[in-house]
Amino acid sequence: MTDFIPDVSFVVAAYNAEDTLERAIDSALAQGAVSMEVIVVDDCSSDNTPTIAGNHPDPRVRLVAMPRNGGPAAARNAGLDAARGRWVAVLDSDDALRPDRMARLIARAEKAEAQIVVDNLDVIRGADEAAGTMFPEAVLARLPVLTLQKFIMSNMIFRSEHNFGYMKPVFERAFLEKHHLRFDEALRIGEDYIFLASALAKGGVCAVEPTAGYLYYIREGSISRVLKRQDVEAMIAADQKFFSTHPFGAAALAAQRRRTRNLKETLSFLMLVDSIKDGSLPNALKIACCNPGAVRHLRMPIAARLRRLAALLRGNGETTVLQGGGEVASASPISPSLPSLGAGPHSNKG
Repeated sequence: MTDFIPDVSFVVAAYNAEDTLERAIDSALAQGAVSMEVIVVDDCSSDNTPTIAGNHPDPRVRLVAMPRNGGPAAARNAGLDAARGRWVAVLDSDDALRPDRMARLIARAEKAEAQIVVDNLDVIRGADEAAGTMFPEAVLARLPVLTLQKFIMSNMIFRSEHNFGYMKPVFERAFLEKHHLRFDEALRIGEDYIFLASALAKGGVCAVEPTAGYLYYIREGSISRVLKRQDVEAMIAADQKFFSTHPFGAAALAAQRRRTRNLKETLSFLMLVDSIKDGSLPNALKIACCNPGAVRHLRMPIAARLRRLAALLRGNGETTVLQGGGEVASASPISPSLPSLGAGPHSNKG
């Protein structure tokens, strides 16, 4: 075991990611002005994922093989346990990075004396088709530090505002170890939210870089875009644990209470949809009467389609709808000259 401590450890949780893994690894290795290691955690893939990582010619790439499939949170935790870098960056196996991202983020964090740093994302659809940046740079430029209250408030399902939960934070590893922070392995969706929220609740300062350095690939059916009743139930349980574990200021407390109501309303909406699909009118009416707020979300898919149509008619692709009605902002179109990182279909994140 070497005593060398790299600037950053990339943690790549991978499951059946043979089509995109090499692109993700190469984008990490291409980072300029920083030293790094790339830890690929194979979550019991049935394809060539472990072979790609295990036989990679660059010695900075390491393979960690999970003994059993545990999901993205368990895989990332194994990566965190193996990490040696001063900073830790989670990279999804189907995403990629711009070459200057890490140098820019580390400089931003050190200048702000922050333990966490986030940046903007470029959204890529299909075969490297640029859809736009996720957040307007002007909005992030007015947000030099992301607070717990702002982070919680942005994470409301079915809200039209931008969701900061899509951001891919970079953490100071010493801070994570000091506070024993790890991903909640009971969650298959929303584990990133609780992880960053916990770090903020522990007093972590989160600097914000307005420009985009992370390439976020989207394909239909991606795990991060499918919401089920059991997922929301798990998120509610995780939030209850989070709420009881950490101290809250008044602003964060108000935001957390609003998020709790939002999750419960979302659960009622999903139950209402299931009842309608099953043809159970009495049960649907009961749910609607107990939680009238869930009914108004029935119009959300129609509104989302209308926004897409309006953007198409304007001819500028201004709006792209993501989970919960969130939108990709492309007030400043991203550069068509994406780094040459290979191609391939979008695989399931984590």
